[in-house]
Amino acid sequence: MDVLIHLFVGLHIVGIAALLGGFLTQMKAMGRGTARFVPGMLHGALTMLVTGVALVGLNQADHHHINTIKIGVKLALLIVILGLVYVKRDEEQVEKPLFALVGALTTANVFIAVLWT
Repeated sequence: MDVLIHLFVGLHIVGIAALLGGFLTQMKAMGRGTARFVPGMLHGALTMLVTGVALVGLNQADHHHINTIKIGVKLALLIVILGLVYVKRDEEQVEKPLFALVGALTTANVFIAVLWT
């Protein structure tokens, strides 16, 4: 079971990398006001959602303690990120505040995962 959990943790990190990497590649464009949500950002957010749900299920099945408040906060942030990226995915330009919000929420999600014990 541990191998499966570690596999899904790795895939979860790949999703985070895709979402945050897509954001970082558009930072220069954000300064010009021409940033957009690239497809990799949506795919990364969806990967985070699927693997996160799988991780909760696998950890519960393995009788590990689940911090439901932490998971709920992370899920709420991810739903906001997914909503913004999904709704604005076809637009050629995304407003700076919305684009920056996705980056900030993604970064917050990473720090919640790492620092909230």
